[in-house]
Amino acid sequence: MKLRPLTGTLTALVTPFKNNEVAYRDLEKLVEYQIKGGINGLIPVGTTGESPTVSHEEHLDVVRAVIGAVAGRVPVIAGTGSNSTHEAVELTQAAHAAGADGMLVVAPYYNKPSQEGLFRHYCAVADATDKPIILYSVPSRCGIEISVPVVERLRAKYSHVRWIKEAGGSVDRVDQLKTALGSDITVLCGDDSLTLPSIANGAEGVISVASNLFVKEVGQLVRFALANDFVKAGQIHRRLYPLFKAIFIEPNPVPIKVALARAGIISSAAVRLPLCEMSPANLAVLVKALAAVRR
Repeated sequence: MKLRPLTGTLTALVTPFKNNEVAYRDLEKLVEYQIKGGINGLIPVGTTGESPTVSHEEHLDVVRAVIGAVAGRVPVIAGTGSNSTHEAVELTQAAHAAGADGMLVVAPYYNKPSQEGLFRHYCAVADATDKPIILYSVPSRCGIEISVPVVERLRAKYSHVRWIKEAGGSVDRVDQLKTALGSDITVLCGDDSLTLPSIANGAEGVISVASNLFVKEVGQLVRFALANDFVKAGQIHRRLYPLFKAIFIEPNPVPIKVALARAGIISSAAVRLPLCEMSPANLAVLVKALAAVRR
């Protein structure tokens, strides 16, 4: 199977809601906005897409809706992770059948499995598809890190497991992964504010939250960095940095949904409980950061 490049800027899409239902017209509008902005790939129903609080039916309907709206123009990587291996396998098989180009699979959260358990979890998922699997390591959310030895073992066993979204808040992890695996691993930064230094250390792109709204700007930053033009990339990074911090001032995706709604890209900033609307103080910080970027 010929693989499509999974590098550059990929957006971790929000899932728009209205009246507590998925707002599919807003989702289609967001997809078009992304493609017109030059995005390299889209990731529906990852954790930014509120995967823990959508039903299985909604989860797969969103994947199918994004695949349909994209119509082959860019790769669609479905979020199919779960803290239940059985559920992750089922979601992966269903996304594969729906036509997703690959899967983003977050480490099991709350369970805190051993590294051996983590390896077996990913083996079960990898055995369920021959399409690309992007490992997703985010210790702050999951309580565990996908260790470098586990990545090495998975890469040695499966040709379609050669990507990792690294969201551990440390550029040092990029060094560790590239030192261990070199060109056999494609590292995608999972922290918007670390995109620039991560690419400088060997990452080949970003899975971005900020690019839900600032798709052109984040795309330019990544393209300049990948071209080793760190002067221009640095200028964009410094302009966006306050925004990168502000969109995580409250739990993701609450702030970025507010930003999208204020920009008219989606019609509502609604999230599902246990997430809720921003506090007035934090909203003021976000609005200030947005205004600074728009100048």
